[in-house]
Amino acid sequence: MSRVKSVLRLLLILAFGVLLHYALPQHDVARITSTEVIRMDFSGVNRIFFAQSDSGTSELSTRDMRLINTVKKKTWLLGFIQRDSERVMVFRNEDTGWIWPPYFKFDSSDLQAQASANISAPGQEQWVVITHYGWRNRLFTIYPNAIGVRPIDGPDVTIIPWFNIGFFIFLAAAIAFLRAAWLQFRERTMDPMLERASDRMDEVEAGVAERRGRFSRWLGTWRAK
Repeated sequence: MSRVKSVLRLLLILAFGVLLHYALPQHDVARITSTEVIRMDFSGVNRIFFAQSDSGTSELSTRDMRLINTVKKKTWLLGFIQRDSERVMVFRNEDTGWIWPPYFKFDSSDLQAQASANISAPGQEQWVVITHYGWRNRLFTIYPNAIGVRPIDGPDVTIIPWFNIGFFIFLAAAIAFLRAAWLQFRERTMDPMLERASDRMDEVEAGVAERRGRFSRWLGTWRAK
């Protein structure tokens, strides 16, 4: 039973980690090669990985999708260490509105214009930092959603994910607080309740033992006769 609990606990931790990896912001150093708008039909497999249409428009099963085509620097350790090699990456650009994840993005049109203004010309590369969340999956046609584009002077920059650092510090503090609150609640409420229940069980067992002893003594008087 303890092994099953350990496996379930590990699965919950892994699921929570996957959720955080998808939802937390990431930063890519890239150069934008083009922007485009395509018509996209959603399926039951990839629909959950897309946010929503522009704020104020109707939500349909098929709609225009803004894309930002880039060439990005490859990285190690979730973007902390840059590599010299590059790879192509396509980002989508759509509003998140008030739904999950809570980025409250309503400016996809403005972001598309900003991305178009930073398209790199041959021999005059313009590097940018693209902030995004989500994954890229070619099999199911899933794109990460860009939430910010910031021009930089060159590709050799160090990006410190302050939001993620602050989030994990807050998460660790929240877990420590909840654990302390639970231990205090258990010490003040659960343990005395369990002790009283244990004492009551001891009293009941003692009473049963006493009645059994009386009954045995009564039977003994009949045997003596």
